[in-house]
Amino acid sequence: MDTADRKNTALFETMPVPQAVRTMAVPTVISQLIVLIYNIADTFFIGRTGNAAMVGGASLILPVFNISLSISGLAGIGGGALVSRLLGRKETEEARRVYSLSVYISVLVAALFSLGVLFFNAPLMRALGADEENFQYASAYAFFVITLGGVPTVLSNTLAALLRSVGESKKAGFGITMGGLINIALDPLFMFVLMPEGREIVGAGLATCLSNCIACGYFIVTILLMRDQPVLRLCSPRKLPQRANIAGIFTVGLPSAISTLLFDLDYVVIDRLMSAYSGNALTAVGIVLKAERLPLNVGVGICQGMMPIVAYNYSAGNLKRMRETKRYSMLLGLVCAAVSIALYELFAGQIMSFFIKDSPEVVRLGTGFLRARVLATPLMFLSFFHVYLFNGFGKGRYALFLGVTRWLVFNIPMLFILNRLVGMQGIVWSQLCADILTVALSVAVYRGYEKRHIDNQIQ
Repeated sequence: MDTADRKNTALFETMPVPQAVRTMAVPTVISQLIVLIYNIADTFFIGRTGNAAMVGGASLILPVFNISLSISGLAGIGGGALVSRLLGRKETEEARRVYSLSVYISVLVAALFSLGVLFFNAPLMRALGADEENFQYASAYAFFVITLGGVPTVLSNTLAALLRSVGESKKAGFGITMGGLINIALDPLFMFVLMPEGREIVGAGLATCLSNCIACGYFIVTILLMRDQPVLRLCSPRKLPQRANIAGIFTVGLPSAISTLLFDLDYVVIDRLMSAYSGNALTAVGIVLKAERLPLNVGVGICQGMMPIVAYNYSAGNLKRMRETKRYSMLLGLVCAAVSIALYELFAGQIMSFFIKDSPEVVRLGTGFLRARVLATPLMFLSFFHVYLFNGFGKGRYALFLGVTRWLVFNIPMLFILNRLVGMQGIVWSQLCADILTVALSVAVYRGYEKRHIDNQIQ
């Protein structure tokens, strides 16, 4: 067994659970935060222009950008969870074929999505709620970030997930972090030095596109140099995995992608409903939706770090270790959520002022919005947490049920109901109300599954 194989096997099988979770989760959380920061950096630097329409245009593209990332969930989460389970069963060659197919799926679907955004730009911008003022800004930003940068962005995130699936979380985290830091560094250069006044959003889009291309290059080179890791070797597209394992990629990957799509559809609905009140309200909620992702991304990072360990041990039959991993990860996520609530309640006004200057009405509205929505943070974490658990088990239909129910039964209908009953504030409080129902359902479904399939197997 190669040195890398022995190290990663120890991480999955013998390393103390808190240490193993931290080893996988800390680099992932850091990379998630850097991704968020570089997305926020665009809003921050665009906000320095004092142009609310430009800020609104960039905020409108956030859901579309996140939809493109759902493609990496299709291939990276679906393929990565399966790779970890196959390694738990010691099926290394089959894991390699699953890795290869996941990469090919990622590139193909990302390219198709980028072309779709290019050819259907105008109707897409209108559907997102773009008006006469922010249409041109939203279109320009989407062209560079999604049309030109879509494939390298998706491939980077897919390769990061596949690296985590074999225990290489540090390399995955470094690549994502590096890309984000480059983006942050390039933003002011491209926006305020290379671009003329009024074209700052083009500079922001170029900086994001270039940084994601550099990150993608890092992942490709890193994997090529990892000669001691047999799983991460591309097979010919003709060497497909077993039919059951091809289905296994999509069994988990499609629910992951659909859940992400519905998550961003929720954001689109929020933007559409809020745009009916005022441009300032739309700008304020756009900033809040970015700011609230900081604690959410921490939680997602913990889940992504946890999932390969859960998947490996579930497949290997070490259900006691799997359960210990689940308990520690959940506690870690809830502690982080509690800290975020305290900080956001105290500093909501300063956070809003950080993003946009010379717009006191936007700051006033956003401060109230942020203080309300952050209360849902622990519930949002628990919702994602249970979905990631089922993804790790390879039980995509459970994950799909929870994801679809969360967004189509609870969250999105709650937006319309509370908007009709309470108005603008109803839009803001809908997340908390809906996720109370979501968490209750998630816990009930998981406990039912645990009682049937886990409890009676743990000695």
